[in-house]
Parts: sequence; C-alpha cells; structure tokens
Amino acid sequence: MTTKSPTDNKLDEPGEPGEQEALRALLHGVDAVLLDFDGPICDLFGPAPTAPIAEEVKVMAREEWGVLDRAVEDCDDSHGILLRLSDMRDRTSPVPLSRTPLDLAHRIVTRHEYAAVASAEPAPGVEPLLDALLDLGKRLVVVSNNAEGPVWEYLKRRGLQSKFVDVCGRDPHEPRHMKPHPDSLHRALKCLNGLAPSRALMVGDQLTDLAAARTADVRFLGYTGDAERMRDMRRGGADWVVASHAPVVTAARTLVGATPRAGSTPS
Repeated sequence: MTTKSPTDNKLDEPGEPGEQEALRALLHGVDAVLLDFDGPICDLFGPAPTAPIAEEVKVMAREEWGVLDRAVEDCDDSHGILLRLSDMRDRTSPVPLSRTPLDLAHRIVTRHEYAAVASAEPAPGVEPLLDALLDLGKRLVVVSNNAEGPVWEYLKRRGLQSKFVDVCGRDPHEPRHMKPHPDSLHRALKCLNGLAPSRALMVGDQLTDLAAARTADVRFLGYTGDAERMRDMRRGGADWVVASHAPVVTAARTLVGATPRAGSTPS
C-alpha cells in the first residue's frame, strides 16, 4: 500500500472530483488576487525567443565594460541578463564597474516589452476570470517581472486597466527584486492597505512565482498546461494547479450565485 503525502491529498488531478471544492475554498478565503502578467494575463512575446534582446544588452555592456563574465555571455534570456549583469558588477574587482550598463539594460528590455504589447495575445478566458473575481469582490493587482509601463499599456489597450488596483512590476534599480524574490508581492500587499498575506492568492505560471508566493506567505494557484511543471508546483506546495482559467471561473461564479445580495430576504 502506497502512503500519500499531504500534498498528494490536497492536489487531485485537474478536473477530478475535489477541484471545484478546493477552488471555491481558495477563493472564499481571500480578499485579493495577485496575478502574474506574462502567462496568466497574456502571452507577451509569443513563440519568439528573447535571446535577441539579451544579445542587444550584451553588445551595449561590452562597449561599456569590455570583456564580460562567461555567465553574462552564456545568458540568452531578457530577464536573466539583468541578473547576470548585476552579479558581474557586484563581484570583487579592483576597479568598480559603472552602473550605466544596468540602467541601459533595463531600458532596452523595457523597450522590447513595450513593442511586444502591440501583438501580445490574451490568455484564453482571462477576461471572464477577471470579471468573475471582481463579481466576488476580490481586489486585483498585477505582480510581474516585466516593467510596469508595458503592463499598463497592455491593460489599457484591452480596456482592462480599471479592473486592477495597481501594477507592481520590475524594480528598475534592483534586478534581484524580480521573482522569486517576494518584493513585488510585498508591494502589492502594501498597496492593498497592508492586507495580511494569508488573505491574498497569487496566480502564476512559473516556479519562480510559487517561490515568491511561499516566501511572502501568500497562497498560490498554479496556472500551467505543462505536465512536468504542474507536478513540480504540486510538490513545491501550491494550493492548487489548473491548466486553464475555466475551472476557476466556474468556481467563482458558483460562489457569486451562492452569495446573498445585499438587502435580500432569505427564503
């Protein structure tokens, strides 16, 4: 006989009995939902790799600093390159390196994020999700490793900006504050009038999102269609994991239907 772990008991396979009960309990127990941007809300870059963005940053950094660390040269990710440059600058060096490449790198990445907004596709079912959460009285905040400006630009283009209390994006001065660091979640809780972490739920599609949520003591709902990542999220302590927004919308609408309207008379 195989003994199940507590995580196994809590997380059934998506769609199996227990999912709606778990999602309703999650939503009922929180006052705000913090959503990652690239993934749960939209597909920012689509299938295009971000390696060209990282290369543009490296060309600039070579002009400023000369020879780059191997970790910088090997990085082909637009967010990872910001971290690698920060690590290189902070390493022990007889001559301190200028901060200029860090600031320019942030601007380069942000420029490409703005450009990507124009063609970014919304996540399937995201608008019904946002409406259902708002109908439940949940306050919504974006917590993202993307810069705040492009996120607001996307929301405005889609007519979604009024649905969100705020956007807590990448710190332009400290790349290490990107998730898995909990900085954006802490800022989100602060803008929600100091909401207790236990009263917030984060929706994220990456393990870094889960790590940030756990560090911040915020509950976590994984959103991914990748089977391996889904397993990793479950093992990592996610409260639940879904492959689409549809079951969350269903759970939220069920709760809305079960909530008496103000001034109504119980039957």
